[in-house]
Amino acid sequence: MLNHIVLMGRLVRDPELRRTGSGVAVAAFSLAVDRDFAPRDGGEKETDFIDIVAWRNTAEFVSKYFTKGRMAVVSGRLQIRTWTDKDGNKRRSAEVIADNVYFGDSKRDGGQSGMDTTYPSGQSLGGYAAPASAPSSDFAMLEDDDAELPF
Repeated sequence: MLNHIVLMGRLVRDPELRRTGSGVAVAAFSLAVDRDFAPRDGGEKETDFIDIVAWRNTAEFVSKYFTKGRMAVVSGRLQIRTWTDKDGNKRRSAEVIADNVYFGDSKRDGGQSGMDTTYPSGQSLGGYAAPASAPSSDFAMLEDDDAELPF
């Protein structure tokens, strides 16, 4: 069986980070995802609002670097949850359990993430940050010389 979903949209609100009783991080947020087509009557494209739940390191990453309006790409699985409301009615809700969350825009486009996205040489990372544990001395600029390639 296959249950995999990939969504790209903008955060409707800032992620809400909480912790379980045992201290596990869980973040909840919603994505506004535009449909690929417009209605035949010429109206505007419709937007779906999809609830996302991220756990552990992914939850902490999302709560630290994503804010309302930021474009995100979410990869995960669809989960249908059943619950009983305060009136005793059985309810169902669909949510995406995020395995990975990626930046969908660059820092210039809409991110107030506060991340430094340049190498010490001044070369841009295009909105993505290098791992904090990677020392900058391990990186070196490569020559763009294709003369020695065998093909």
